Order: sequence, then structure tokens, then C-alpha cells
Amino acid sequence: MESGISRFEMGRIYTYIGEVVVSMNPYKQTQLYGKDVIEQYQGRELYERPPHLYAVADAAYKAMKRRAKDTCIVISGESGAGKTEASKYIMQYIAAITNPSQREEVERVKNVLLKSNCVLEAFGNAKTNRNDNSSRFGKYMDINFDFKGDPTGGHINNYLLEKSRILHQQPGERNFHSFYQLLLGTSDAQLASLHLCRDPAAYRFTSEGASNNLLASDQSNFKDVADAMKVIGFSPEEIDSVYKILATILHLGNVSFVAEGDAVAIENRELVSQLAELTSTQPESLLRTLLYRAVATGGGEVIEKGHSAKEANYARDACAKAIYERLFCWIVGRINTVIEVKNYDARLHGKNTVIAVLDIYGFEIFDSNSFEQFCINYCNEKLQQLFIELILRQEQEEYQREGIEWQHIEYFNNQIIVDLVEQPHKGIISILDEACLTGGQVTDAMFLESMNTKLGKHPHYTSRKLCATDKSMEFGRDFRIKHYAGNVTYSVEGFIDKNKDTLFQDFKRLMYNSTDPVLRDMWPEGEVSITEVTKRPLTAATLFKNSMVALVENLASKEPYYVRCIKPNDQKSPLLFDAERCRHQVEYLGLLENVRVRRAGFAYRQPYDRFLLRYKMTCEYTWPNHLMPTDQEATRALIDQHGFQDDVAYGHTKLFIRMPQILFCLEQERAQLIPIIVLLLQKAWRGALARRRCRYLRAIYTIMGHYRRHKVKTYLLELVRRFQGVRSMADYGKGVEWPDPPAVLAQFQENSKLLFRRWRARQIVKNIPPSDMGQIQAKVAAMEVLQGLRKDWGCQRNWGRDYLSSVAENPVMATQFARRVQALRDKVHFGSVLFSCHVRKINRFNKSRDRAILVTDQHLYKLEPRKQYKVMRTLPLSMVTGVSVTSCQDQLVVFHTKNHDDLVICFHKMQPEEDNRVGELVGVLVDHFKTTKRELQVRVSDCIQLSLRGRKRLVAVEMRHELAFPDFGKSRDGFVLYCPRR
Repeated sequence: MESGISRFEMGRIYTYIGEVVVSMNPYKQTQLYGKDVIEQYQGRELYERPPHLYAVADAAYKAMKRRAKDTCIVISGESGAGKTEASKYIMQYIAAITNPSQREEVERVKNVLLKSNCVLEAFGNAKTNRNDNSSRFGKYMDINFDFKGDPTGGHINNYLLEKSRILHQQPGERNFHSFYQLLLGTSDAQLASLHLCRDPAAYRFTSEGASNNLLASDQSNFKDVADAMKVIGFSPEEIDSVYKILATILHLGNVSFVAEGDAVAIENRELVSQLAELTSTQPESLLRTLLYRAVATGGGEVIEKGHSAKEANYARDACAKAIYERLFCWIVGRINTVIEVKNYDARLHGKNTVIAVLDIYGFEIFDSNSFEQFCINYCNEKLQQLFIELILRQEQEEYQREGIEWQHIEYFNNQIIVDLVEQPHKGIISILDEACLTGGQVTDAMFLESMNTKLGKHPHYTSRKLCATDKSMEFGRDFRIKHYAGNVTYSVEGFIDKNKDTLFQDFKRLMYNSTDPVLRDMWPEGEVSITEVTKRPLTAATLFKNSMVALVENLASKEPYYVRCIKPNDQKSPLLFDAERCRHQVEYLGLLENVRVRRAGFAYRQPYDRFLLRYKMTCEYTWPNHLMPTDQEATRALIDQHGFQDDVAYGHTKLFIRMPQILFCLEQERAQLIPIIVLLLQKAWRGALARRRCRYLRAIYTIMGHYRRHKVKTYLLELVRRFQGVRSMADYGKGVEWPDPPAVLAQFQENSKLLFRRWRARQIVKNIPPSDMGQIQAKVAAMEVLQGLRKDWGCQRNWGRDYLSSVAENPVMATQFARRVQALRDKVHFGSVLFSCHVRKINRFNKSRDRAILVTDQHLYKLEPRKQYKVMRTLPLSMVTGVSVTSCQDQLVVFHTKNHDDLVICFHKMQPEEDNRVGELVGVLVDHFKTTKRELQVRVSDCIQLSLRGRKRLVAVEMRHELAFPDFGKSRDGFVLYCPRR
């Protein structure tokens, strides 16, 4: 047990006893599952990987596929030990490793098999004090496979649904999940159509556990179940019928009866019409069935007998239990119709094999144990007997097959307890059936007295009457069975009623006559006439016994694999390990018998080839490969070298090892040698890889060298061919396309392009007359500062510069302007006129006026055209610090000065009017400033900031259709230049 505690603390929740997997519920999420882990176990032997559910699932699948033999995986353990989760992981593993070709039909079967778990959990599981998702039914699932190992279908059997949970639950427990999912998950409209409210506490059958924290997840679980039902193949009408049946059961629980004299009436009559609507029956028929019972007399006459209040309550509760049980069975049957093997012919498709998964309730011992616990514990006795017999049979057959002498093993045979329960005429079930069939009023106490009389001398039966000193039992109520797993005290209260499982024929006829096809399908016996004599139905205990006998026979025909689930504590804590609690489970799960069987013989056996494959490095005669005639002789040499010959036996195909210490020793020696072997292999392989890579690199570099030279030579020849005639071309080769260079000559081509552009520019410049060089230089200067910033800067036209001296633009005043320029030249002695043009400007009073500007190599003059170009203002160019223009086609220019009194102008009265002279003025000024080695800042902005007599202003541009000429206007922040839109 100490090793179990340490394994639990390390998160190692699986271990083996032979081929039995022992699983400990970790009560937390672990990283032990998923696609990557599945790949580690697929195709491996049990002992090649750490213990895992996937290993036993793979072993069962391989046995089924290799030997075409039916197998079964039996999962057992008490509530909360993780049986349902274990069955899910086994199903997921089988689904993951099958069907590599992804055929549509196989995928459908796999998907339905997986989705069926979700639906069965919703309708068959409930929250108990031991487990939030406890299976309250036993499930046996057959998965059919074709000869290739692909699933072709399946079948599900369910056992002993705990339908008494419908009526009442222990404090802290809940009813089945399906009710809470319906109340909390369905839409408001659908809930109203079912006449339900959201609060589970409003209904008698769900009032227990209504405030449980599981309610938070019921809404999402409802959607998952609904989606799963659609995937399985439930029609929308069938799903609606299921919801109506659940609502019917909830409303039935709230039906209450009151006595009115000698008769009985329903206190809340409105529920009758709602129930009739939900069950698709007539309200009058439903009301009559709830209050009366039809009885056939000996002469064939039918009379109606009114219920007492007690009888009406009993009939109502029996009906609720029966409806839910039949709903559950119908759901199982509906799933079976979808997943059953169809159109399978063994002559055409090969042998059909089966893997069965049994998820059965574990042994239960509560403070109060009733009929359900009696059946469950009988089931565990029956299965335990089978499991021990199968294990012994497997061991015996393997020993005989391998030629090893078999030694008889002493173990506890619980056949005596099975006979105590099921033996004809003497067993508890027979005594219970006899009490139920006896005429008159038979009570549970009378049944107990009958058992005391007939079983009083049985060594595994006792009661308070038989053992008067045992005060842990009550007189007339309790009896005790000494099970293999421990003593269990049962209360006989309710045994008679639960075994009879009485449901009046009236309810069956009512449901059969429903117009809902799903509800009608659940009650085929309702077709029988009330006057027809029928055979007495079997009791619940007999039906369960018969199903257990059939199950045992079914399991006995298959090769079994086992999963034993253990819960480490009752607090659902991932940290607490209750050693005494676990020891008790180990006892009643039969694990001690498993250990005794293994220890009595040879605990470990393995085929010779597999044994050598794992341990051959520990012997000089077998490493790396032996030279002996057989693997058996090589194995014998290995064992003899280690001195283990006294603790082993040699079978025909397998080595049998008695003591686990032999394996521990071999594993330890193997672990020490593996790093040395790995290093040796790494060294050899790395050397081989390095030599191979060296040869590859030499070949690659040789090829690369020749190829590079070829690419360079080809490129240079193509370059010469394309450019050899560019001197005679009109554009000097501007349109010649450069060939794509090899990577090694990429920089060479860029340098060549630069040289070519310089040569071509030199050829072009040589042909330009000296008189045009000034204009070229100015355009280059304008391009450097405006390229990409202004849409149009006039580079395509001829720049005239001194436009006011041109008669074409200034026909009337050209002579006066020339005189004014000459007068200024005589006075100031400037060198040349850089630019002149008519402009529109803003004066000192913030009003716009027509003026002209003259830019010489020394000054900028503002002139008055109407007064023979009188000089209005003279601004030395040395005072100009920058020029601002916009990015559009307007002709706005702002001269920035050192004294913060900027000049704002706009060109106009140009010929032609659409001339763009901003770029010309900027280019002339920039070129001139470069010549004089001064800096001129050029800014391009659609909202220009300036200073007028020291005050900050903004000037923007706005286009207008109605204007013929540009003009300035005031704005809140400064000025706006209104330009005509062309």
C-alpha cells in the first residue's frame, strides 16, 4: 500500500497485475491522453510501454484482429472510481486507431459509437454523494469489426436502470441529468410549450439537489446532448417527443390527490390537460386512468374500481418510473438501430469479430441498502466468479499450450454466495418471487421471516433474529449477506413492491393509444385487451438474474481483458490517499485473487523473440545478434549468464519468469547499457552522415562553380549584345531592357546601370546649347525639391523667366517694364533678371491687390503695374530664408524672410492662363542660391504658416467654380486663396 501512495503522489495512476489494468481516479486533469499518447501505444505490446488504458485497448484490438477472436474489456469498480471515463478513453482509442482510409460508413459508425456515450450519460447518469456523474445503469457495448479491423456497427445492452431515483434521492443527490438539462438548456419558447419553468425546485422529482453547482453546466450539456442525438440520427420529431416525455414525468410528480368522501380527486386539475397535451392522449382518458382501475370479472365484464389516495399515489409513481425506464430503453434501442451491422454477409465480407466493453456498476455498501444494492452486489458476485474462473482458465490453457506443469491454486470460490442468491427454490430471489406470487397481503417482514426459515443455516446469511446480539441490525427489517467483498446489511423495506414492479394495465393502454408514435412504440403490450388472459410477467429480480446469466455466458465466450477502477478517497480530492479505503476496494475487486494466481505460478511471460529484442544487449552471446539455432537457446544462454536458471521455465514459444526481481535486475542492467549503445550508434551514424555530407558538398561546390561561371559568361555576352549599338540610337539606349543578372553579379549590374546613366547623361548634355543650360539647371533644382511633393511644377514646358518683358504676355506694358528694369540696373547694378510675372498679393491692410514681382540676382522687387511698374517694396535676396508652396496646381507662393514679414503672392494674368510657374520660380531661386552657396528652404504644404509683421497666420487654398481669376479672402486663422476650378 505504501507503493500505491507513492505512485498516486507521482501521478502514476495505472499499474498492472498480469494483464489486468488497475486504474486510480486522479480527480484532476492529466496529460496522459491525446493523439500523441495514442501513437505511443499503437501496435506495442503491453509490457513495452508504461501501464495505460490505451495498452489494454490495443491488446484487445490486436487479439481480435490477429486471431479473429472476440474479445471483451471488463471495467469494474465502485461509483466514482472512474469507470465511465475509462470506457470513454477506450472507445476513443479504438476509434482513433481504426479506419486509416477514412471511409464514410466506417466514420459514421465510429462517430455514432462515440456520441452515444454523451446521450446515455444524460439519461442514465446522476449526481450522487460519491460521484457527480455516476452511472445508474450497467452498460454492455459490442463493437463489430470486419476482417480488416474496421468497425462496422455495434450493439448496446443496458442493465438495471435505477428508476427508483425518479421518485426520490438521498440528501445531496440529484435525479438524472436529463431533467436539469431540459429545464435549464431549452429555449424559453420550447419551455413554455412544455408548460415548464426554469426552477428545478418547482418539481417534486427534481427538488433534491436543485441548488447544486452542477446546474451551471447543464445548459451547455443540453446543447451537446441535442447535437449528439442529431448526429446519431434522431429526427427532430423524435427529439421533441423525448422532451415531452421528460416534461410529462416532471408534471406527474406534481399531481396530488385529495379525498372527497369515498372518492379521490385530483387537487391540481390544470395539470391533467397539460399532461394530456404532452402525451397526445384524451384528457378524459388520462383523468380516468389516474383515478380508476379497470378490472375484468370472471364473466368477461369490465368494471372500474376507484383508487384510494394511497393507491393513486402508488399508481402515479409507478407510471413515472415506467415511463422513464421505457424512454431509456427506447433511446438505447434507437441507437442500436443506427449502429447495428447492416447487410453483412460473412461469405462476402469475411468473419465478423467483436470487441465488447462492459461498464458495470461496482460493489455498493451504503448506510441503507435496499433492493437496488442487492441486485448490484449480486451482479458483482456473479461477475467476480466469472473473472476468477476466466483468469484461471487462461492461465491453465497457456501453461498447457506452452508445456509448463500447472499447479493447483487455492482461492476463495464465491459460488456459494451466488447460489445463495440465485439457486432455484432455495435462493433469495426464488424466496422473494414466491412471496410476491403468494395471494393475500404479503409484507416485507413476512418475506424476511421466510428467508430466516429457509436460509438460517447458510454460513453467508444472517439477520437480527438469527443473531440476537448483533444490534447493528433491526428486528423484522434487516438481513446481512457475507459477500466476498465484505458484509452488507440490507433493509427488506420495499423489496416486495420493487420486485413486483406493478404497473396497472390501464396506463399501458393509455400510452399505447397515444397519437405520439414514440410514446406508442414504448408500450406494445397496451394493445392487449383487458379481458384477455395473459401470462404473469416475470419479476424484476428474475429478469435481472436472467440478464446476468446471459451476460456471463456472453463474456465467457470471449477473450477477456480487465480494468479495475479504484477511488483513492471519498472527498474527490487529488491529494488525499485513504489507504484503508483503497485496501477495501482491492479486496472486493478480486485483485488479491489475481495476485495469488500470478504469484502461485510464473508472474511474467514473454515470447522469446520479444525477450531477446529487449534484453539481448546484456549478454555477450546475444549481442548484437546471436548465432544459435533458435531464439529459445539464445534466451537460455542469456538467462544462464545471469544465473537466473532456477527461477524460470521454458515453454514452446515463451519464457516464463517466476520472480519480478529478475526483470528488475535485467531492466537495471539494460538501462546502464542503453546510453553506451546509444553513444556508439550516434558516433557511427554521425560519422556516416558527415562523410556522406562531405561528398555531397564537394559535388555541390564543383557543380556550383561551373554553373556560376556559365551564368556569368552568358550574362556578360547578353549584356554586350544588347548594348553594343546604343551610340547610334536616338535615345542612347534608354529603352534597352537589362537582362536578369545572376545573384553574384547583382551589385555589378547596379554599378553598370549607374555608369550607363552617367554616360547617357553626358551624351545628352553634350548636345544641349549653352543658352539652354541655365534652364536645365533650374529644372533639375526644382525636381530635387518638388519631385513627388507637387503634382505639376511645369517641367514639360519652356521656361521664359522674364515674362513681363515679353510682348506676348505683356503687350501694353512691356516697354515701360523694360525701362523700369534698366533704371534699376543703372541704380543697383545687378547682374541678371531671374524671374518676373504679374501676381495677386495681400497688402499691409490684409487686402488683395494686383502687383508684379521682379526677382534679380540681388533683390526681389514688388512693382505697381498701373504706375509704370513703380517699385513698391524692395527685398534683398539675402533676407529670404525660404519658399512655401502647395501640392496642388494653384499658383500660391509664400516668401519667408528673416524679419518675419513674409510675402504672399499668387501668379495670374499669365499667357496661357493654365501655365504652372511655381516650379519655375522655385527652380530658379534654388539654383541661384546654390550658385551663391546659400541655403533656401522649400516647403510643400496645403496649409502654409507665415508671419505678417510678426503675427502668425495661415493661408490655405480653396477651389471654386464661379471664379474667373484667383483672389485672396480672409479666414478665421488667416487667409484663403480662392482659385477657379478648371
